[in-house]
Amino acid sequence: MPRRVITPIRTLLAGAGLLAAVHAAGAQPPNRAFDDPRVGLGAGTADAGVALYGLALVAQRGKAGGFFNPAAAGDFGFANSDLAFQGTLVFQGGYHGFQVWDVADPANPVLRTTLVCPGGQGDPSVYGNLLFFSVEETRGRLDCGPQGVQDTVSAERFRGVRIFDISNLDHPVQVAAVQTCRGSHTHTLVPDPSDPGVLYVYVSGTSIVRSPSELAGCSGRPPEEDPNTALFRIEVIRVPLAAPERARVVSAPRLFADSTGAVAGLWRGGIHGPDTQETSETNQCHDITVYPEMGVAAGACSGNGILIDIRDPANPKRTAEVSDPNFAYWHSATFNNDATTVIYTDEWGGGGAPRCRSTDRPQWGADAIYRRDGRKLTAASFFKLPAPQTSAENCVAHNGSLIPVPGRDIMVQAWYQGGISVFDFTDPAKPMEIAYFDRGPLADSALGGHWSAYWYNGYIYGSAIVRGFDVLKLTPTEHLSQNEIDAASLVRLDQFNPQLQPRIVWPASFVVAGAYVDQLVRNQGLSAERIAQVARDLEQAEHLEGAEQQSALTRLAVQLDRDASQAADATRVRALAAVVRDLSTSSRPVSYGSGVTVEEAAAQCRAQGTVPSSTTTRAADERLQMRCRR
Repeated sequence: MPRRVITPIRTLLAGAGLLAAVHAAGAQPPNRAFDDPRVGLGAGTADAGVALYGLALVAQRGKAGGFFNPAAAGDFGFANSDLAFQGTLVFQGGYHGFQVWDVADPANPVLRTTLVCPGGQGDPSVYGNLLFFSVEETRGRLDCGPQGVQDTVSAERFRGVRIFDISNLDHPVQVAAVQTCRGSHTHTLVPDPSDPGVLYVYVSGTSIVRSPSELAGCSGRPPEEDPNTALFRIEVIRVPLAAPERARVVSAPRLFADSTGAVAGLWRGGIHGPDTQETSETNQCHDITVYPEMGVAAGACSGNGILIDIRDPANPKRTAEVSDPNFAYWHSATFNNDATTVIYTDEWGGGGAPRCRSTDRPQWGADAIYRRDGRKLTAASFFKLPAPQTSAENCVAHNGSLIPVPGRDIMVQAWYQGGISVFDFTDPAKPMEIAYFDRGPLADSALGGHWSAYWYNGYIYGSAIVRGFDVLKLTPTEHLSQNEIDAASLVRLDQFNPQLQPRIVWPASFVVAGAYVDQLVRNQGLSAERIAQVARDLEQAEHLEGAEQQSALTRLAVQLDRDASQAADATRVRALAAVVRDLSTSSRPVSYGSGVTVEEAAAQCRAQGTVPSSTTTRAADERLQMRCRR
């Protein structure tokens, strides 16, 4: 029978049967802290207990040979760190170098190549044929050698950002090594809006300042002793893409200066008063997330969260700052898609301590969610992993990204040994966990878990510090419908660096319309009778052609415009009307053989310069039919 993509009543009413099957397999809905199945999982490295809800583990791979210490699985000199994505490749950084996975078949990741290049923490970014790699440890060498550097001052030492040419992925070539005073803990790529041949790199250094005898101009003295101190700043590298070997530092913005020009103008460290957190001094940024389409960035800068104007990327300027007595160390940031909400994370305990115990405050080591209105940030709420972890599990808020479900703000996030959590923050004041994946504690290491978890082209990829590399996929629950999952999967990225946030745009699709209808059912945004009629009208229109389909969709869009004036959720009804109106433009069906997957058919749409709109399967021959829109 034809595949019905507009199925709100089946999805959300018959969903009770699906949930019953999930519960029988041991999963439970989130937000039930002490009877949560994540509590009490068995320990182990390869055989730990597992609990999951709303996610399926598609594949797991251990570390590549030479990227672990057989005598000590938790040796942090071999820790995996962050991820970057390009095409079907996932670049997994680490303290020992990087591993590259080919996920053309996400259920069967294949190790494509590795490069040993120690120096930590090894966060990667990819841009065209260039790979950028952060180095901050004093053992880092210009030649990537594993022997380290013993001398206090050495011409062989490297701390900064490496740039590799990966045109030949089997033989990456280091074409530049840009030295910085504090090394590079993380970095952020920023395209030049006026020159596509130039890329900027914001360098966030958090380590000790090196000797001026090793790198001229470096000073670790406080600003009152040396106004040119390497503290209280970031560095900006300019990279000519046609000649990356000419990359160099072009500015060192004082993002923390006050109105008088004093460079130490933000939080000076310490407690905020009785019964508050001790917050680090703001003399560095840990992470900066840029959103070029909006001309803005969010910096998580040790003692403060800041907003930055990046319209002139070589000279970023702070436009707002916030502080919170619950935060120990402002760690990373994520915008929602329209940049009206910003999430900042707190890495209380530095990532190596258990900070998700039942005795820990829910506002400490959590996400702080802020509403953004231009240059103004207003605190809305906190979100913290709801399942308490043990004292043997390092756990605190860490790295994640948006999941592109239309009409909702949803984020997937890593919590070290707290696992992976998916939460909805559409209402910034009421965040709610909707899915999770967790393993029990490591058997022989106190430090591990997921460093990061990101959505990319239909799947969630997790970088596990000790255990390796995970691939997961969303599954439908009462909190997330199949239409919403399918609509997210329509968003395809050619490359993705989590600190370079792209604007998400959904193609006009019956699946996207179905996602909005499911949301109206879930939140009772329209009357049940009206939603059911809209679903029937959409399903009928999907099976029409040409002018007949255009007329039906145009008529429905007009009706939805009228519905919005009386709807409990007028915003979502208007969004649905806009999708239906876009669908009323011409589309053409393309048929494929029975062995062709939806992903393959969608790729063929895009190769023809069109976008995938909807799919059906004909009962007669089980051939897949994909509509491709101009």
